[in-house]
Amino acid sequence: MTATYARKQSAPAGNTPDPVKLAVLAKALAHPARLGIITMLHEKQGCIGCDIVDQIGLAQSTISEHLRILKAAGIITGEIDGPRVCYSLEASALEPLRLLLNGITSSPPQPQKN
Repeated sequence: MTATYARKQSAPAGNTPDPVKLAVLAKALAHPARLGIITMLHEKQGCIGCDIVDQIGLAQSTISEHLRILKAAGIITGEIDGPRVCYSLEASALEPLRLLLNGITSSPPQPQKN
């Protein structure tokens, strides 16, 4: 999605998710390691960064970059606890994506009128 496309869009009506917000979420989720982090945070309801490194099995610097991307998209939060950062999932941030997917999967496609 380009910035030009985003500028041409009008405000979404009703429960229609904002396409720009959806694109940000989709981009943040578009990596297996980030999906693994989200799954881990969902299961444990919060983790310290070093636990995530151990569980996912990537270098600390790589995990830090994935955490930065997820945090920038609003999918996770990080709270400083002494020398460590405790991360938690903000599941509500994924609501626009859930609405889109539910809408696509729950209703049959409408025939186009010519």
